[in-house]
Amino acid sequence: MLKRFIRDLKKYLAYSGKAAKAQLKSEVASSYLNWIWWILEPVCFTFIYYLVFGVLFHLKEEYMIAFIVIGVSLWDFFNRMMKNSVRIIRANKSIISKVYLPKYILLVVRLGVNGFKMAITFVIAIAAMIILGVPVTWHVFMAVPVLIVFILFTFGISCLLLHFGVFVADLHNIVDIVLKMVFYVTGVFYSIGRRIPGPAGNWLINANPVAYSINAMRSVLLYGKMPNLLVLLIHFVISLGLCILGIYIIYKNENGYVKSI
Repeated sequence: MLKRFIRDLKKYLAYSGKAAKAQLKSEVASSYLNWIWWILEPVCFTFIYYLVFGVLFHLKEEYMIAFIVIGVSLWDFFNRMMKNSVRIIRANKSIISKVYLPKYILLVVRLGVNGFKMAITFVIAIAAMIILGVPVTWHVFMAVPVLIVFILFTFGISCLLLHFGVFVADLHNIVDIVLKMVFYVTGVFYSIGRRIPGPAGNWLINANPVAYSINAMRSVLLYGKMPNLLVLLIHFVISLGLCILGIYIIYKNENGYVKSI
């Protein structure tokens, strides 16, 4: 399976890049502000979260604006991938019913689209860090392994949702409800460790890969601290296992997807 996966990934990598670029263009084709929306959206969300939780509810964190932008960037990427994955086969029925391509390639395309948007948000976060005078340390390089593990976890879960989304019509609604619940315990706009101190807070961070990724990214970028490497390794193993399982299930069942929809 690994050889087939690598072979297919190389074969369809160029297609994935072109398809992602085309989808990005189509999203803003009829918009007056065009690509500027990709900047305005995270900026507006950051302002709203800061106004509601930072000003009205007095949830203060060091480098608050950059703190929120980092949380928004990772959460929006994960949130979009989850929602896209559930209906991705149905949304691309016209393509997969005419030509063959490994169905997880559709997810690779969405990784490109949502990854590009996340990169823009990270640029905003860096700009906020510069304006706020955040000191830069060598720990920023640890953002790379944290991001890799986060993307692997997201891709693994997306593969599973792609498969089950074909056969469970209501899965999109279930995922939407679960994501809304998970959002509030992930620490997008607040620090879990400060609000829930002690073992309970650590458990909430470490048991939730998205919360851990957000917390770790803030630690290395804003506060010059090392993330918990043991937890990072555990999440890497789990994420890799999810990817392998998801790809195996897709390969095994992809010929029946078109018949089911």
